[in-house]
Amino acid sequence: MDDCLFCTIVAGGIPADVVRDDGTTLAFRDVNPQAPTHVLVITKAHHRDVGALAAADPDALTALHRTAAAVAADEGVADSGWRLVFNTGPAAGQSVPHVHGHVLAGRNLGWPPG
Repeated sequence: MDDCLFCTIVAGGIPADVVRDDGTTLAFRDVNPQAPTHVLVITKAHHRDVGALAAADPDALTALHRTAAAVAADEGVADSGWRLVFNTGPAAGQSVPHVHGHVLAGRNLGWPPG
């Protein structure tokens, strides 16, 4: 998709701080981190959101989750706790219409906040 930010990153047109690349997924640090560990995990193929990905390619959804778990292990937060968040649609805060999960960790993410 020509006008998709994440597709441009996958194609190498925009640099990213890549932490993992397995051929199906790409993980890179968020440029506006909301936690000490904030890594975006995307599929290299364009899917607008996690629902579209689940419907079109469940194996890629599984790969995305595996990459997220590997990122948590690589970042040293697998045992202390981490969160995987998918915002789906503009009303939920999805700012880039390409499926992406946020791996968040490194501070208390419990509920309620604080």
